Amino acid sequence: MKIKRRQFLKTSVLAASPLMLPGRMLHADAPSHQITAGFIGMGGQGTGRNLKGFFALKNVRVVAVCDCHLGRARKAKKMVDKKYQNKDCAVYQDFREVIARDDIDVVVISTPDQWHVPMSVMAMQAGKDVFCEKPSLTIVEGRQLVEAAEASDRVFQWGIEDRTLTKYHLLAGWARSGLIGKVEKVTCTLPYQEPFKREEPVAVPDELDWNLWLGPAPLVDYTPSALDMFHWRLNSDYGGGMLSDWGTHLCDTAQVGLGEDAAGPVEAWGTCRELDPSAYNSDTPVDFKLTLKYASGAELHVADNSTYKELLLEFEGTDGWVRCKGWNGKLEASDPSILQTRTFGPDANYWELPQVEHADFIDAVVNRRKPAYHPEAGHRLCTALHLGHLALREGRKIGWDPHSERFTTEPEANEASILYQRTPRNWA
Repeated sequence: MKIKRRQFLKTSVLAASPLMLPGRMLHADAPSHQITAGFIGMGGQGTGRNLKGFFALKNVRVVAVCDCHLGRARKAKKMVDKKYQNKDCAVYQDFREVIARDDIDVVVISTPDQWHVPMSVMAMQAGKDVFCEKPSLTIVEGRQLVEAAEASDRVFQWGIEDRTLTKYHLLAGWARSGLIGKVEKVTCTLPYQEPFKREEPVAVPDELDWNLWLGPAPLVDYTPSALDMFHWRLNSDYGGGMLSDWGTHLCDTAQVGLGEDAAGPVEAWGTCRELDPSAYNSDTPVDFKLTLKYASGAELHVADNSTYKELLLEFEGTDGWVRCKGWNGKLEASDPSILQTRTFGPDANYWELPQVEHADFIDAVVNRRKPAYHPEAGHRLCTALHLGHLALREGRKIGWDPHSERFTTEPEANEASILYQRTPRNWA
């Protein structure tokens, strides 16, 4: 089945009227030219990374926080009130109340993966610019997000910092510009996380709207560790395991270095450990060894740290190699002089190195430009990882045409997979 672009927007209000940047952000008497922000999802990433990241920007004012667990939202409000030395920050349990506020310019989404695209699309349709954590949940959803951003003319940025980190910018540039010859192999090792064993259901906490937390995911009983990030991300109803979580970091630099960031792989295959569904609440790949092959013939080899005991991103070319050992760690090269190269030529200037992702997003909002990690970039990366996840789960080679975004091997079976598309639950 072909992905029908824009079909999902036919009944949207976007077709009837364009959405404009709020005038108060532009005129001279705007209050300090501040951009108002509403935050949805106040767990560890929402508060520890994103809230603090936007606090550092003088032209941003946080006015609302939301979490389906009210305890988390109230804790985030205390952080906001302390920052501004007042009690003005509003608290919500239902994200739709944040999106409905006319006085909010940007929405920051830090939820589990099943909510990333639905919330982002709703926010953009309501005229908000969106900063959302990675990744998408399915291939079709990723394309829908791209189309929603185009139709609404909103600024959207994925919350991934790698394109703002100098070391990964250099690593991709050295590989892409031919300094190590033609790249034939990339090795990417990700963190390992032991799968969660199955838990017995317990009563839903009073402060939690469990139905709203699940949202488009299947209705299941609440369990003690359900809200733990290291639990839900290993269940394909809510995440994609280490492959799509950490893979969205290191594998992006790999695809950019290969010059494949606007396309993607043509084949995927690999192996992983099979998990007994009666014993585990996890169903995402562990102990995996994955190969993604590109039209150039280059291969990206991705594995978790049960096989390789350190984080690594290494490009091997016909004339040498470059690598980064550890997360944003030590750069090494077969020829040390490569490490002194800082310019890559006009054909290899794949992006300008921006500020940290929060600042890049706000600058894009103010100047109405494309941010470093725009919707298409995230969709292409997530598609590669979803294809890898699918190949590992099915235990066979998967063929893909990145230009038509169609399967080239047994499409009937593959397109029925939840990793390609799924029918959301009616949660409203």
